[in-house]
Parts: sequence; C-alpha cells; structure tokens
Amino acid sequence: MRRRRLRIAGTVQGVGFRPHLHRLARSLSLTGAAGNDDDGVWCEVQGGQADLDDFVVRVAAEAPPLARVDSVRSSEVPAVEGEREFSIAASGSGSGTVAGTVPPDVAACSSCLAEVADPGGRRYRYAFTCCTDCGPRYTVVQSLPYDRERTSMAVFELCATCEAEYRDPNDRRHHAQAVCCPGCGPALSLRPMTGEAFDADPIEGAVALLEAGSIVAVKGVGGYQLACRAGDSAAVTRLRRRKHREEKPFALLVASVDAARELVELDDLAVRALTGPEAPIVLAPRRESARVAREVAPDTRLLGVMLPATPLHALLADAAGVPLVCTSGNRSDEPIVTDDARMVPELGDIADAVMAHDRVIERRADDSVGHVVASDFQLLRRARGYAPGTVRLDRDGPPVLAVGAELKSTVCLALGADAHMSVHLGDLEHPAALAAFEAAVADLLELTRAAPELLVHDLHPEYLSTKFAASSDLAPRLGVQHHHAHLASCLTDAGFRGPAIGVMFDGMGWGTDGTLWGGEILVGDAGGYQRFAHLQPVPMPGGTAAIRHPWRMALAHLFETFGPDVPAIPSLADHRAEAEHVLAQCRPGQSILTTSIGRLFDSMAALCGIALSATYEGQAAIRFEQAAGPDVRRYPVEITTGEPAVIEFSPLIHAVVSDLLAGQPPALIAASFHRWVADAAVTASRQARESTGLSAVALSGGVFQNRRLVELLVPDLERAGFEVLRHRQVPPNDGGIALGQAAIGRATLAARS
Repeated sequence: MRRRRLRIAGTVQGVGFRPHLHRLARSLSLTGAAGNDDDGVWCEVQGGQADLDDFVVRVAAEAPPLARVDSVRSSEVPAVEGEREFSIAASGSGSGTVAGTVPPDVAACSSCLAEVADPGGRRYRYAFTCCTDCGPRYTVVQSLPYDRERTSMAVFELCATCEAEYRDPNDRRHHAQAVCCPGCGPALSLRPMTGEAFDADPIEGAVALLEAGSIVAVKGVGGYQLACRAGDSAAVTRLRRRKHREEKPFALLVASVDAARELVELDDLAVRALTGPEAPIVLAPRRESARVAREVAPDTRLLGVMLPATPLHALLADAAGVPLVCTSGNRSDEPIVTDDARMVPELGDIADAVMAHDRVIERRADDSVGHVVASDFQLLRRARGYAPGTVRLDRDGPPVLAVGAELKSTVCLALGADAHMSVHLGDLEHPAALAAFEAAVADLLELTRAAPELLVHDLHPEYLSTKFAASSDLAPRLGVQHHHAHLASCLTDAGFRGPAIGVMFDGMGWGTDGTLWGGEILVGDAGGYQRFAHLQPVPMPGGTAAIRHPWRMALAHLFETFGPDVPAIPSLADHRAEAEHVLAQCRPGQSILTTSIGRLFDSMAALCGIALSATYEGQAAIRFEQAAGPDVRRYPVEITTGEPAVIEFSPLIHAVVSDLLAGQPPALIAASFHRWVADAAVTASRQARESTGLSAVALSGGVFQNRRLVELLVPDLERAGFEVLRHRQVPPNDGGIALGQAAIGRATLAARS
C-alpha cells in the first residue's frame, strides 16, 4: 500500500476540481482526501502503485472543462492505516501570499437552462440556478480559498434537498458553492424606482413594462444593467438621453443563436464565442433585415449581440421574444452600479423600474466584448467570463503590481508565474472611476495577500493611474513607456520569448522625448526596446480638443504638408472662421507634437467629411472604417532613413487632397488609406528585419481593433515571411497595457538581481 500527496496549481478552485478528484479516486478504489487552500488544491491518495500512477496522470488529463492545470507535483508520504474512503476536507487558509486563483463567472450551462425550462422540475423558472459547471464565482467570492462560507451565498442556508445535492459525489452540484433553489436561495423582485414591489411575476412584469416602452434596470451577475426593446426607437433615444450616451453603440441581448442570426452574420468562430462559457458580447456585421432601431448603433454596420449569461437573462430574453438593448447600468464614463443602496441615486432618473435580487455583488464585472478578425476571436474588453483569469508569464519572480494607463483601465498583479488581471475598470476620467480603480487595486492585493516589490505605471504625468502610483507607498515605482508596454503585453499574451519587431499603432502614449507617440515601430522585448521608426510628427492644435474635433487634426496634417497656405477642402468649409486660429496653433512650439496613427485616422475622417467631431473615443476612426468601400488605389509609402526612421505622411496627404479635389468618393479614399497603413507597416517591418534579423512582428495598440486593417495587414506580413504575433487573451487596446507593464517590471527586477 502506497500513499501520495499531490499539489495541483492553476485555476482549480470553483471549477469542480475536488469533486473531480473524488470521482477519480473512487473509480480507482483509492482512499484519501482533497481540499482547497491558499496555494490551490491539495490531495492525498492511497492504494496500489499502478492505480496511483494512473491517478496522477488523469488528474490533469481529465480535469473539468473550466479548470486550467498549471502543475501537478507529487511526493511519497507515509500510508494511513485503517483509511476506508476518499473525502473532501474542510478548506485551509493561511497568512501568506495566496497562489490560488479566483475563477471567472461562468455562463449558465445547458443542463441548468434545461432545468429552468422544465415545468416539472423544482428549479422551473428559477433565475439563480447553477451547478459545478456554471454560475457566479468572481462576483460572489469574498476571500480565498473558494468555499460557500467565503461568498455572498453564505447568508442563504441550504435546504435539505440542496444540501443532499451538495454532498452527493454523483451529482453535478457536488460542492457547487453557489447551489440554491427557490426554497433557499436569492429571490427576484420588480418595483418602480420609488414605491412598493409589483405583485406580478418579476419576469412577466418586466416584459410588460418593456413592451410599454419603459427602461428597466436589471441586477445582473456583475452589476446593474439597463434594458429596453431594441426595436423601440423612442425608448432607445430616451435611454441615450438619460444615460448621456449620445452615439456610442449599445449591445443587444437575444435568446438564442438563431435569434442572433436574424440580426447579424455569424461564422463558426463567432458562434463558438457567443456560446462559450464566457458568453461575451460579439460584434458582427448587421443584416439589412435586422429589426433594430437605427439609434442602437448609429455609427457602424456592426451590432454587438450576446446570449444570456445567466438564467435570469435567459428568462427575460425568452419572455421578451425580441432583441433587448442591454447596456451597463451607469451614466457614461462612470463605473457600473453594483451597490443596491446606490442604485436609486445613480439610476433613478434613467430607469423607470428595477428588477433586482437579494444576492450581494461582491465586485463589479461588465460584459466582455470581442469580435472575429483575421480568423481569430479577439477581445476588445476583458471582463465577465474572462477576468480575473490569469495569463501565464515566462518566468517566476517577486510580486509586481502594474496600474495600467488611463483609458480602458485594468490593473495587473504578477504573482509567481501568473499575471492576475483585473476586470475592465473603465476610463479614469471621472472621480467614481478613479475610486473604482483604487478599490480594485486594494481588492487584488487583499485577495492574494501579496506585497508587491515594484509598482509599475505609465510615463504620462497627467494620467490618474500615474498620480496614484506617485502618491502610493506600496512599493518602489517604475515608469514604463506606453508603447514598450504594448509590445511587452503582446509578446506575453502570445507566449513569445525573445525580441521582436513591434508595430504599435494607437491614439497616443507619452514618449520619452515629451511628445505623444502612437505610430511606432519598436524593436525589443520586456527587457528593453529601440525606437526603430515612427510616423512623421504633427502638432495637436488645442491638445485634447484635437481629439474631440478631428477637423483640427485635418488642418494640422494639411499645415505640415502644405505650410500655412493650406488647400480649401470642402468638408472643412464650416470651420473656415476658426481655421486661422487653429493653423496658428500648428506653428512650431505652439502645440504638443504627436506621431499617432490614430490621429491620422481622425484627420482622414474629417477630410472626407465622415466625422468632424467625436462624442466618444475612437468614433471618427470607426466611422471611417465603416465608410471604406471595395475599390482601392495605392497611395505612396515613403520612409526616410535615420535613427529612428520616419514614415512620411506628406506624400499620402498630397495624394488624398488630389483625390478629394478631383471628386473621388470617400469610400475609395477610406479603403485606400487602410491599404496605405498596412503597406507602411509592412515596409517598415521589412526594414527592421534587414537591420536586426528579427522575423517576428507583434501587433498592438488600439488601432488594431480595426478589422479592415488587421485583415489587410496580417496576410501581408505572413506573405512577407513574418511570424505575426497578436493578442488573444487580453485586448490590443489599453486594456492590455497593465500586462505589459507587469512583464517589464519582472524583467527589470530580474536584470537587477
């Protein structure tokens, strides 16, 4: 008789791992025990040598679908006399750093949804049905190890039937920490924003309100959401006005894949993403026949659709029978509301009624967003379903805390060989968003009990994340250049070791020379970088005003190309009176310079008359991408040699102005500009390869949210013999910056030691 002790690390808590070990041990007639602790899952098994060997192999090979096993360490321990069974032990907790990970929330599984739809079942129409394979995790956990008594489900005492399911090794609710039923779990209610609850069934009552044109606040798994009928133009317009969200697209909740197909064109990858355990919002091309109000997504031919992530949403979508707008419960730029006490003050003048429940949301989680591009599913916002899932690092090392940038904020904690990524926290331009950011930092450190040895931040002196770092005494600080962080993020995300060429295209990031970078060709890795080439610099007249008003950037690019006597472009005629003042701001020393490709997109959109102003980040570029037609002409790419080399935009501007004055359609110019950006990136990458011998190219930055550009550039680079590295676990935008900062912090500490 032999006995082994196993230590299993990875995403192994809250995913049915202990029941998996229990079933496996019983199938091999092994005795022993398993439990959660701060380091993950431990297990002791006793039996014959062959069965023990088989057990060790199958622990990872047959792991539950939601688990991620990073390592299984096995050691011999003394046998225990008289042991007769395999049991699940009470969880242990210590005072050291927590190496275990909190699993993300998981969309309702097909078995639970079938129970909810079964009139003969005890969970018929129960909105909080879940099991070991699905349900809330991250949004209900209070501390690790992950057990019911350390979640917001602890206040709901299990009834005898649920207790029996929880204890039964053959039940799929064996040790499902959020298990409950109508008799012992959370309950739904529906009420007006002021007054007593309605007597009607909450789902039926909510649907009746929606049919009448009302906006209903719905308490979801990670925060409140705002819902209205997507085909009701008046309701959608009212929601926009109340939420102060002028034109940014809304997401849609639909009941099924078939219902989604009535609205958008879906390929197999998109369906796989929609129906996966993460259940993100998927952006896809809108069908002409889609019965959705234009006000849902006025700027784009894409619609964001999602399937129900919870039984509550499944019941609502099914009963509604039509697509519903389902957007974050907040005012624009503020965090999603999670606290019941803040719901009426924050949403009382937006929603007409609220459908809520009595389970506490421990931490917020917006819906994740992604799209299919160049044969891959790419995240644009990493939140519910994905976060706080970890990203593997290339090395172990001391704890490093990275606080990201300003827009699409996330924070990251490098702990052991894992990067613990927060959910999407929003843009740090509002006091409430900053408070949520500070709370997320504190929560991450409290949950892991980690003491960071380095605090990494962006170089931009005005970012609130930078100011947070400057005022913090958590650890010594390290400022990291924005695009170096983008490069390190992409390399880490792709699991690529060694230096690469980095095509870093975005809106802006503070450069080491005091200008705003954003059209960068870098060479390097987390340990360091060289600025090999960049876009020709241009003034940003009025600073951030040039972002809100792309016509200002158009004048700046014209000024740099033609001098003060700029040609008269028809689309800019309405701003002729202001032009002289703006052109004066373009003179040397009057405005900060930028090398941003994102600002060049804005200029093109303004020159073509597609977008002269922007109400949300990236709006002009989104409109410009949508305007691109099928016909393309090639604009000249010129790169001047130097250290760094310069990608000249002046020949491009000459060609675009010539086309505009010749009456060429904006669709042709937009398509040709996308072609030019891809050509410029490939040409610069070839030159970098000739100089360095490197043949891997990493693509990062917000510009690579542009589907048309990515689908041009990726095959071009591959045909040119490059290995193309892209983001898959974190977004290419600033939502991935913190990961890169953490990787750079680790490399910095390694170099010092």
